[in-house]
Amino acid sequence: MRDWLRSEPIVIASGKGAVLRDTKGKEYLDANASIWTNLHGHAHPRINTAMQKQLNKIAHSSALGLANEPASYLAERLVNAANTSKRGKGKHFAKVFYSDDGSTALEVALKLAYEYTRRTGRSKKPKFLSLQGAYHGDTVGAVSVGHIDLFHKAYSGMLFQADKVMAPYCYRCPFNKAKPERADARSYRKCNWECVGKVEQTFAKQKKKGNPYAGFVFEPLMQGAAGMVPQPSGWLKKVTDIAKGQGALLIADEVMTGFGRTGISCRVHRDAIIKAQNRPVSKTLFACQRPEVEPDFLCLAKGLTGGYLPMAATLTTQSVFDTFLGEYHEYKTFFHGHSYTGNQLGAAAGLASLDLLEGKQSLHQRAVLQQAMHESLKELWSSPYVGDVRQVGLVAGIELVKDWRTRKPFDLSEQAGMRVCKAMAKRGVLTRPIGSVIALMPPYCTTAKQMKQMVMVLREAIEETFSNSKAP
Repeated sequence: MRDWLRSEPIVIASGKGAVLRDTKGKEYLDANASIWTNLHGHAHPRINTAMQKQLNKIAHSSALGLANEPASYLAERLVNAANTSKRGKGKHFAKVFYSDDGSTALEVALKLAYEYTRRTGRSKKPKFLSLQGAYHGDTVGAVSVGHIDLFHKAYSGMLFQADKVMAPYCYRCPFNKAKPERADARSYRKCNWECVGKVEQTFAKQKKKGNPYAGFVFEPLMQGAAGMVPQPSGWLKKVTDIAKGQGALLIADEVMTGFGRTGISCRVHRDAIIKAQNRPVSKTLFACQRPEVEPDFLCLAKGLTGGYLPMAATLTTQSVFDTFLGEYHEYKTFFHGHSYTGNQLGAAAGLASLDLLEGKQSLHQRAVLQQAMHESLKELWSSPYVGDVRQVGLVAGIELVKDWRTRKPFDLSEQAGMRVCKAMAKRGVLTRPIGSVIALMPPYCTTAKQMKQMVMVLREAIEETFSNSKAP
């Protein structure tokens, strides 16, 4: 907070598309989609119109014993989108519980999973497993399954105990003995899936204790706050199969990865743009659908309303829902709620956002932007202070290091990432680092030219920040 108070903050006054403007009239490219929320750009006419139309009817009414049209329609659309898979399987998700942000979406899933496990007789004291480096929000339950000491340790006395297990971090994997190489596309996974073995061992150990894990909490394909760390192809399916085999419920946190953010394919192919123009519209919007993982809970927020309003949703199955059915005197209901649950304005924005996402033009735009990001990021490999460049779809993390040969990291106190982002802001590009990792996550309306500008500014900012350092 002292750093914050030392200087005048940038005060944003307006925005259009991928561009933000401050109160002094200066323009900035929004390189992190306003903290990972904005999908289609600021002041999008379709979403604006949908919200104005709903505002002329009603802004909000209680969902306590009542329902409303926009939230009902949105729930149906979310369930249908989440049930779409490559194999065209039948319905899996059946119910939606609304809340207000990613933390509460995860909190809802934890509470439902906890009580479901108790009521089905699987465990009297349900316990959860999550990944090393996990971050799932700031409510007490979400913090309990988080494992980043910087964020979570201060509140340890308030939390319930949740176990952690090794997550894949190929760039810094202790089992990866491959020597660093300089290339624009590297495969670090030269191992025997030791990280998968760790997951299997952890589940087996807990089962031996006589209290198997109630749920396995994970971000699919990429861990965000851990430093934009991607999971190698095949890892997610392997570990979720292990969890399922042990009877654990799967809780997928797609607050960051959902709504097309992980891209049109796991790998960028040059012909993707051409294919996107001619093939049928893809409705695969969630990261779990790529490896065909079917979680028991799907937690959504951030991009749910296109970045317009705080709204979240927790999707689950009919079997989970049914455990909360009973006669009034049994008090089996789910005792949890939010004042703004199912807010009509948020739901109207969400419906308009889904219309855009499922349109052929959006698929094409995302394919073009994904390819443009892939090509632009190649320019960063030549910097001696760039250790790794990680991209999954339309998410990128650039890890800054003191020496790319040894992968020696910057100490957090050196504020390497913050200094680079400040230098970027001076040049008209806004993003926020995760330690020494610079995140790039542009709105889908970003042009190839704007994407190239973001990366060029990042490169210049790195050079300026470390210009007085001795290059490795």
